[in-house]
Amino acid sequence: MFSELLNQISWDDTTERILSKTDADVCRALSKEHCDIEDFMALISPAAEHRLEQMARLSKRYTEERFGRTVSMFVPLYLTNSCTNSCVYCGFHASNPMKRTILTEAEIVDEYKAIKRLAPFENLLLVTGENPAKAGVPYIARALDLAKPYFSNLKIEVMPLKTEEYEELTRHGLNGVICFQETYNRAHYNDYHPRGMKADFEWRLNGFDRMGQAGVHSIGMGVLIGLEREWRTDITMMARHLRYLQKTYWRTKYSVNFPRMRPSENGGFQPNVVITDRQLAQATFAMRIFDHDVDISYSTREPADLRDHMALLGVTTMSAESKTEPGGYHTYPQALEQFHVSDERTAREVDAALRRMGREPVWKDWDAAFDRPHATHTA
Repeated sequence: MFSELLNQISWDDTTERILSKTDADVCRALSKEHCDIEDFMALISPAAEHRLEQMARLSKRYTEERFGRTVSMFVPLYLTNSCTNSCVYCGFHASNPMKRTILTEAEIVDEYKAIKRLAPFENLLLVTGENPAKAGVPYIARALDLAKPYFSNLKIEVMPLKTEEYEELTRHGLNGVICFQETYNRAHYNDYHPRGMKADFEWRLNGFDRMGQAGVHSIGMGVLIGLEREWRTDITMMARHLRYLQKTYWRTKYSVNFPRMRPSENGGFQPNVVITDRQLAQATFAMRIFDHDVDISYSTREPADLRDHMALLGVTTMSAESKTEPGGYHTYPQALEQFHVSDERTAREVDAALRRMGREPVWKDWDAAFDRPHATHTA
């Protein structure tokens, strides 16, 4: 399990190593075809900030070599805001005296139909709060079953599950799982997650191993930038985690996310750091140079102009016209959002903007037929 490896890595030592990187370290990393974790620390360090244009060119080159000029489009659907956790930064935390919503089967189907009217979405991400008693594996499995007539690629962002539960959901059409560790700083983790299932650091951290053991086709990971002042250290830990997973579960496809917290989100929590657009770009370029194959995703948390620009330089997956409240597309459009989106364009407006820039939005890049065994032919 990755937790055993993380126990051997010092947060403070990693921070010091990042801050001690020099311009010579950055140049050496930029000259290599394949980077190791020391190179990544150089690329994300303050020493690399004046090399941003060079990093952007290299990131663009690697992205186009691997992904061409495509950008994969997806849409999230929040099924419930019912949650037993007390995350201090989240508007859905258990102690918030708000109306809780769990979509019924009929409401879920109405949401699917409403999404399909927006744009030709085929990549769907189902999101829930962490309340296994009311919206656990049977509920998620049923939502997946209901989605099959409408969408080709189904992912979930829910509470960490057991290996056998991930296996069960793959039999209901699950293709991918996204889970944010939020922060890899074990010492501070429970300051942000004091109660609930999410308070168990190792259970969440080792959930990625359980996904790999279950043979999940696609695993997405991320840290919530703003929880830790040493955001570079958090992203470096995620890079270590990514490399471990790739070596251990090499049949799986991986994606990374860089969600930035903004002040005064619904949880009332004020971020410990707010990184600039240039710093976010540096993190993105560093990840692409470190790993040419990983999918890099930007959500509608980020503003339209930044998303458009980064689609040319390293980002390969985007959400569009996202609603972060349960039933936000049709059933409950005025419910409490988990966070407010910055890019408020319609999906078709995002599509048009990408095409004007010479990008090709991809609405469908997976089909259930790929999972079927090839027919055998006899003479």
